[in-house]
Amino acid sequence: MSDYYNAFEMSPVPPPGPDAVPPELFHGIYGMPAFVSVPTDDLAASVDFWTRGLGFFELFGIPGTLVHLRRWAFQDVLLVSAPSVPERPPAMSVSFSCMLSQVDSLVKACREVRPDSVDGPRDTPWNTRDVEVITPENARIVFTAAKPYDPASQEARNLEAIGITAPDVDPGESEEHA
Repeated sequence: MSDYYNAFEMSPVPPPGPDAVPPELFHGIYGMPAFVSVPTDDLAASVDFWTRGLGFFELFGIPGTLVHLRRWAFQDVLLVSAPSVPERPPAMSVSFSCMLSQVDSLVKACREVRPDSVDGPRDTPWNTRDVEVITPENARIVFTAAKPYDPASQEARNLEAIGITAPDVDPGESEEHA
């Protein structure tokens, strides 16, 4: 058994590249392997921001109690009615994948709904472009888009330094040529 496999085979996120197309919004029902619960003291305002700003849709709701939101498969959020929300965003964040082609429109949409909600975009040392969004509930949400892999980039060297090589590079081969 190999320790290396192409994880894109099991992920709804397509490999990054200039022709990469975002997956369709996923309307099916499945056993959720993970989800986020976000308390809100204003379900309507929260649903508005998450749908118009962040691109989620309402899968179903229990009036006055809960709204189940989704984007792609396995990107589930439960907005849950609560008497109050934290006064400040927590240090912790929740991240959702997006496509590089979606970053600018996501920033624009969030700023149209809530002008001071966005920080970024910014490029990371691990080859993504990230946008941090503070929602009306003071949740810290990061949308992260993989950038196309450039083997000559600093990001590629950063990844290789921790043992992550390009998908088409044999790990043993990269050690021989180091």
